Amino acid sequence: MKVGAVFPQIESGTDPVALRDYAQAVEAMGYTHLVIYDHVLGASTATRPGWTGPYSSESLFHEPFVLFGYLAGLTKTIELVTAVIILPQRQTALVAKQAAEVDLLSGGRLRLGVGVGWNAVEYEGLNEDFGNRGVRSEEQIALLRALWADPVIDFHGRWHTINQAGLNPLPPRRSIPIWIGGYSEVTLKRVAQLGDGWFPWRPLDDALRGQLERLHGYIQAAGRDPASIGLEPQLSLARLPEATWETFVRDWQDLGATHLCINTMGLGHTSLDAHIASLRMIKERLGF
Repeated sequence: MKVGAVFPQIESGTDPVALRDYAQAVEAMGYTHLVIYDHVLGASTATRPGWTGPYSSESLFHEPFVLFGYLAGLTKTIELVTAVIILPQRQTALVAKQAAEVDLLSGGRLRLGVGVGWNAVEYEGLNEDFGNRGVRSEEQIALLRALWADPVIDFHGRWHTINQAGLNPLPPRRSIPIWIGGYSEVTLKRVAQLGDGWFPWRPLDDALRGQLERLHGYIQAAGRDPASIGLEPQLSLARLPEATWETFVRDWQDLGATHLCINTMGLGHTSLDAHIASLRMIKERLGF
């Protein structure tokens, strides 16, 4: 099981040197990948008294592709993972271009996690349709893979038309792994049919175990091998009682998790150095 770190977006600050030092420290400790969340616009709660979203305009979010372009030249081995890019609120060909560039600059180290998001305010601000985001994402995934595979393509879908055009440069591998986030039943079917992996970041309870069982069934129905689809749960140090950390990891290993990410947000840290210290502590404790 590969173990990575969750970049502490909302607690990361804006010092480019500190961002560099954090990424290099995570890599030097032996973490295999760095996971980053995505939000473009934060909604102000000043005019939304009933706002219940986990983030607002007060939440700091570095842009994932730009940050990974910066870190690509400052690191050597660590995989760069978006979890997740909110795909339907972005232009598909532009996402393909940005992802291909990060993959090129990093030497083939990008893993693109995508999802459909929850924040209608962002969709409105980016002039995209919130209502059809799920089904539209399926066509987006097909177009991404087509653009990465061939120098020039013809693509005629419901929402996208490309006539004899393509990206240059292409990603080094002519493909980029696409993992999917989300928990609805249609999302599980989307993972089974289209995904290279899934991010199950909810508590490992009976409901999630049931989803895993159904996911395996959907994967088999799609003619694929469940063992070929990656699983990356998240160990949130602030949300999970400390006494259960080892059990959490063992349980996911038994369930076939291929990856694990460690989230250090919510512990009260006020610097990236403090996040690094927490990553060092959990690595030593669990023997990664």
